[in-house]
Amino acid sequence: MAEPKVCVSLEGTTVKEMADEAARANLAGADFVEVRFDRLYLKRPEAQPVEDENGEVKHVMPPESEWPERSMDDINVDEAIQSLKESIPLPVIFTVRPKDEGGFYPGSDEERHTVLGKAIDSGVNTVDLELSIDGDSRTSLLDNASASKVKVISSIHDTQTTPSAEELVAMVKEHANDEQMFKFCGTVNDHQDALQIVEASHELKDAGLSYALMALGNGGDWARLHAPVLGQAMVYATLRSEFKLSTKGLVNIRDLKNAWALMEY
Repeated sequence: MAEPKVCVSLEGTTVKEMADEAARANLAGADFVEVRFDRLYLKRPEAQPVEDENGEVKHVMPPESEWPERSMDDINVDEAIQSLKESIPLPVIFTVRPKDEGGFYPGSDEERHTVLGKAIDSGVNTVDLELSIDGDSRTSLLDNASASKVKVISSIHDTQTTPSAEELVAMVKEHANDEQMFKFCGTVNDHQDALQIVEASHELKDAGLSYALMALGNGGDWARLHAPVLGQAMVYATLRSEFKLSTKGLVNIRDLKNAWALMEY
């Protein structure tokens, strides 16, 4: 069976943090890193002291949705893209996720599309273009990517639900083709939701299509852990290693590779 490519999604909020993470991902055996350019507009706050029921004080980070934002003028897009290009040793999947798909980009759609266009012009390996991008803008970005020989991931990020297995299969068949990989990331609310992704991947595994299906939440890591037997083209992993990471649907890259070796994938 073909082993899926592994992409580590970078979680830094500065170019330097992302470059440092990319170096660690390279050492851990990643094939790609995902530059979440929208995260550069976040300001990482200080952890806040919180007292638990036993009177012990722990320092806890607030959820990222509550982190302060940088001003649009604080980020020089051209310089940031160039610095990332020079400092990252792995092929890059360039992403600028909008807020309505779980991202952090604070600007308008037009400004976001301009950033994506700049990344394509820079010769990035792959660009993530959400299917929610309006038709004319998406067509223009696709044409630019084709002319620049930049690969494309067509993505949907549903932060509320997970479709049925039948719906996921239909999505893959509609949007995965020779030029584009299809990526879906949903949210599982129970194990039945998690099974929908596994069932869809199993049905598609011999279809010869390029896809990555995953979810956040408890059970969302099942499709990542068993990706080699589910025909998945790529698995998104993390460098995080905190306790109960699996309840978030995430998996550490080293744990992922160890699991594949243990299960003889």
